[in-house]
Amino acid sequence: MALKRQAADRRRRRKEALERPQYGWIWKPLLAALIIALVVALGLGVWWSRTPALEAPQAEVPADDAAAIAGPASGTATVDGLSSLVTTLLDKPGGYLRNDLAPPGLWLDNMPAWELGVLDRARWMSQSLPTIAGGDASALDAARTALEGDADDWFYPSTEHRLEQARAALDGYRQAVAGGQAGFAADAQGLAAWLNGVARGLDDMGRRLSASVGSPEALAGLDLDTEGLPTETPWYRLDNVFFEARGQAWALHRLLEAVRRDQAERIEAAGLAMRWEALLAELELSQRRLWSPVILNGSGFGLFANHSLVMAHHVLRARDLSRELSEDVATQVGAPDAPPAAPEASASSGEGEAAASPEETGADSAAAESAGDEATAAEGAGEGAEESAAEAGEPEAQVAKDASVVEGAEGSSEESAEASSGENGEEASEAPDDDAEALAVPEDGEAS
Repeated sequence: MALKRQAADRRRRRKEALERPQYGWIWKPLLAALIIALVVALGLGVWWSRTPALEAPQAEVPADDAAAIAGPASGTATVDGLSSLVTTLLDKPGGYLRNDLAPPGLWLDNMPAWELGVLDRARWMSQSLPTIAGGDASALDAARTALEGDADDWFYPSTEHRLEQARAALDGYRQAVAGGQAGFAADAQGLAAWLNGVARGLDDMGRRLSASVGSPEALAGLDLDTEGLPTETPWYRLDNVFFEARGQAWALHRLLEAVRRDQAERIEAAGLAMRWEALLAELELSQRRLWSPVILNGSGFGLFANHSLVMAHHVLRARDLSRELSEDVATQVGAPDAPPAAPEASASSGEGEAAASPEETGADSAAAESAGDEATAAEGAGEGAEESAAEAGEPEAQVAKDASVVEGAEGSSEESAEASSGENGEEASEAPDDDAEALAVPEDGEAS
């Protein structure tokens, strides 16, 4: 009992000490401030973790900018698309969070993984943009170098500082393209190479997502080699891989929209518009709202979904479409037009007939063609007249009258042909008599 009494006295003395005026005004406000800070950090974390809009904001065109109103130069939309990715990483709510050292950015992992996916697609576009542009694109080297830095740097030069440098370099190159000092190449080989790299990146992302699924039976519907998958993803990193894939799909959708505005005529001419739209739709499906507060790894039609498996389906489908577009762009859009064969044939025939004058050659060919047409028409008329006369039972005199008309037409056609080629006039007059005798025999037989 004495021990209990002593313990109660010690507790009472500590409480009385904390309740004294010199202590009471310290710990209560501190506790209240700590609770408020936790609530604010939680709210900021939820706000900062929201994915930006899928559609890029349209730049406003000044009223006095006649060149912009007439139509942007080819290549400006692609540069604007890449610049919008960098601007989103810098200006979205919370800014760039991946290298934060203080809460709430320090506690977040979904949005930093999403930023890594966007940065990966921006890096690949910055590497492929000089090939797409063609010619001297040394102005893009500064942007490419700035984007290839470490994504986790917080000390100078930090990742934010390099992103600012990349945005400034892209804005300068965009002004050069709009002003005509730089331009994009007419061929599409660079575009095909970029799409091929996109397909390789999506294939790697699909493998990582498939490694997060956990169940080999669930991967049966995926066009993927299950033997070459990486090691199984730990359960506490499932959300990191998922949101990195989500960031890559988001950035790729924006870049494809920008490239389509620049290459609209070539895509339509090659008949790739529907497939391009299908790729955009597949990427848009991967950005649907996520209702679950955590990334689940369920199976089948169970109570819990398998978010990694669903995302892997969209990513691998986008990979296949990107690969098909790359092949089609390389073969159809990038192939040079074949020269017409008709002028070559006429040129070779002219070289072989250099001995004859052009006037004589043209006159002989025209006369021969007209004579052949007239003879064909005359024979058709004679046969039609004979058949109609035989069927109607007309007398033999009517058939002979029709035959004489046919003979006269053939004689005149052959006379004109022989006269144009420079032959004897008497030979031309004998030809219709022979033809008349040849025609008279079958006509008598048919009439009788």
